[in-house]
Amino acid sequence: MPDLLTAHDLRVTYGRGRNANEVLKGVSVEIGQGETLGLVGESGSGKTTLGRAVLGLVPVAGGTLTFAGEDVTRLGARGRRRLARDIQVVFQDPYTSLNPSMTIRDILTEPLVAQGAKKKDAASTVRALLDQVAMPADALDRYSREFSGGQRQRIAIARALALDPKLIVCDEPVSALDLSTQLKVLDLFIELQQRTGVAYLFISHDLSVVRHVSHRVAVMYRGHIVETGPALQVTDDPQHPYTQRLWAANLVADPAEQANRRAVRQSLPPLDDDALAAAGAT
Repeated sequence: MPDLLTAHDLRVTYGRGRNANEVLKGVSVEIGQGETLGLVGESGSGKTTLGRAVLGLVPVAGGTLTFAGEDVTRLGARGRRRLARDIQVVFQDPYTSLNPSMTIRDILTEPLVAQGAKKKDAASTVRALLDQVAMPADALDRYSREFSGGQRQRIAIARALALDPKLIVCDEPVSALDLSTQLKVLDLFIELQQRTGVAYLFISHDLSVVRHVSHRVAVMYRGHIVETGPALQVTDDPQHPYTQRLWAANLVADPAEQANRRAVRQSLPPLDDDALAAAGAT
């Protein structure tokens, strides 16, 4: 499938001078049209920073970002507003990502009106969005505090879909939910992708989550992409020592398999920057 988003040798630095900290150290990834790239790594690995760079929320210090054939690395405010129609986001916490003082109708209508839609057309679109995410029509005149975490995340997904984007950055979108709700929301992401053709950059610390929803997986460690490949290959047969550690740390329901993973984790050698370089980080 043709590439929708390409990051090449992307670098992001926080701070200046002696306090500068390079968080992304030459990251290169691609996302095809209608594809899900799962981006997995521990807290502090740089995965959320990559998502923020795609959204234009952090400045890029080096490398390039190309979206739909256009270099969007250093777009100004006007260019980013234009690009917002095509790139949307679902944040981690459904309890804080929705304005508690606005009704669901206003939350979903706001991005449409901001992009120039007439209120009558926006109202029709909003009703269709709620139907897409399996929320009742009477939710429109209620407030986010009246809904469960899973329902709030469905509303956040509807908001992201409002402008019919080509790509949605999903930043740990199920980590604040209980396990049964996680599965329902993940299945909703898959269903919506099949229906709309939207692509996802799906960021998570959990290999089992990205395995469920992704076509391909990229593993991030200390600002590097250390392993990429088809989702089943990376999650079943990881090659990089860091990915092997993530696999071994992933909880499973089978006690015997959990004991096996614990033994594998204990047998793995210490992982340091030399091991990273030897394993061929990109």
